[in-house]
Amino acid sequence: MDSRVKAAIVAAVKNEPFARTFGIELIELDDGRSVVEMTFNPRIANNIYARAHGGAIYGLIDEAFETAGQTEGTVAVALNVNVTYIASPQEKTRLRAEANRVSQTRKTAGYDIRVIDGEGHLIATCSALAYRTGKPIPFL
Repeated sequence: MDSRVKAAIVAAVKNEPFARTFGIELIELDDGRSVVEMTFNPRIANNIYARAHGGAIYGLIDEAFETAGQTEGTVAVALNVNVTYIASPQEKTRLRAEANRVSQTRKTAGYDIRVIDGEGHLIATCSALAYRTGKPIPFL
């Protein structure tokens, strides 16, 4: 992975309003792979049942998908994302989403994404497909 691309993605995530709102941090970034983490905060991420809102978990998944998909320096956008929610995280636990590219063609790339909590319990799984536009990332 080009170091210039990596530095640009790292900087973009640090300044991204969504990531900052949810406290999402980029932990690892490599070719077709990304690891992001956040501390689950029920004050901003609970649903009406006082459980983790699926959108908060999806947001972490999407951040891992987004960053893993851009590692070649070109824009990739979501075509399909299928999430299976396994368990609800406990309050104030650290959540980790790991995205790994599992397939790639000239125009698409498939990713396997898993979310675990701080104790290693599986929270969610995801299969995602990206469309590879071939256009350079605009902030490079």
